[in-house]
Amino acid sequence: MDYTTLELLSRQHPAWQLLRAQHAPFVAAFLNRVFLEPNVRTLPEAHLIEALDDELFGLRERLGEDSFPRDARAYLNDWSRSERGWLRKFYPADSDEPRYDLTPATEQAIRWLSSLSERSFVGTESRLLTLIDLLRQLSHGTERDPEVRIDELRRQRQEIDDQIARIEEGDLSLLDSTAVKERYQQFRELASQLLADFREVEHNFRRLDRQAREKITLWDGGKGELLEEIMGDRDAITGSHQGRSFRAFWELLMSQSRQEELGELLDKMLRLPAVAEERPEPRLRRIHYDWLEAGDHTQRTVAQLSQQLRRFLDDKAWLENRRIMEILNSLEANALAVRDAQPPGPFAEIAAISPSVELPMERRLFAPPSSPAIASEPVEVGDAEIDASALFAHSEVDPAELALRIRRVLQARDQVTLGEIIDQYPLEHGLAELVTYLRLAGESDDSVVDEAGSETIAWLSADSIQRRARIPRVIFRSV
Repeated sequence: MDYTTLELLSRQHPAWQLLRAQHAPFVAAFLNRVFLEPNVRTLPEAHLIEALDDELFGLRERLGEDSFPRDARAYLNDWSRSERGWLRKFYPADSDEPRYDLTPATEQAIRWLSSLSERSFVGTESRLLTLIDLLRQLSHGTERDPEVRIDELRRQRQEIDDQIARIEEGDLSLLDSTAVKERYQQFRELASQLLADFREVEHNFRRLDRQAREKITLWDGGKGELLEEIMGDRDAITGSHQGRSFRAFWELLMSQSRQEELGELLDKMLRLPAVAEERPEPRLRRIHYDWLEAGDHTQRTVAQLSQQLRRFLDDKAWLENRRIMEILNSLEANALAVRDAQPPGPFAEIAAISPSVELPMERRLFAPPSSPAIASEPVEVGDAEIDASALFAHSEVDPAELALRIRRVLQARDQVTLGEIIDQYPLEHGLAELVTYLRLAGESDDSVVDEAGSETIAWLSADSIQRRARIPRVIFRSV
């Protein structure tokens, strides 16, 4: 970092601008309270305005009415401006109400401010051991000589044999309270940093997607060449270091055995007396579910970006909206041209839509009701024999009963897959019941769909034929 780089960062980086802002304590404290402390990814505008009104009321009570002159909506609009870049304001696909999300730069600034508070002690031993372990992974993971790797594995085996022998002889060495606290603090910091990384991973995916869209907007060549370029960019997203690292993390976290191991280790760590003295946050017990939720949000964002990119290239929409696309391309190209140097004042106009006027007197004062013609013939009792069994052959799937089954299984476990629920409660109504389970999963905020995994669901149809369906792995979680 030289002077030029730091000087440029001080003028352009949102985190630096936040730290230099006049009301930086107010902004950082509020955003930390509503986003980072409860680990919330996005909030609707109405909820955020209500929380900010409460914050402003409390501050004005203590500091005076003139301390913060603007209202909550004005502050949110100011913080989400591109010049600020502290909040990301966006509209979800299924809602007209805007939502807000922290930007990675804002989260970095707030977490740096949190690190300024004094710590009881700074652990150095566990950090050194972590560094040595990382060096070993780098050295052994890139070693191509089989003999060297085998020698290393033999050395590790010998160390394990020596430890077993010492324990059998009664020499059981334990970590003292200082070492336990040091490792607990390091775990807490890394767990918190991992949550922060998800927001930056998602931001990087959005940046790659925006670059692809800019290329589409400014493209003046053939469509075949454009598709080749876009598919290349898509492969670049999934094949980038960011994409491959996130994919490996997600597959590791979605492992059932790994989650059970994490839960057991967290329980054991929180029961240690030295850790209990530190008064750990209750949320730390479920930190792996926070990772799961944050990773799922990133997965959904990547899938949504891919869907939007495919829709962007849809052939039918391209032809049907050709004229609209030309106008939008022109607007977007002009917007991109002035993005870094916006002209002062209004620079574009939109013609007003002419309303159609209907005067009250144009309506008819009275419309005579139409009389339906009803035949008054007497009903005759028939004597034909009709098979009425078809009226009773229909079955109905009760979603409430299926939801009750899910809750019953989750009473004994933190999470369960749809296949495990059906193993315990076999399908009685075949495919319709399976579809109802999937609908419940889609409507619930406590379920996750793992696109990387799959399950095979089997059931007997009404005609005693074995049916099977392969579906993505659906995971229900307890709240």
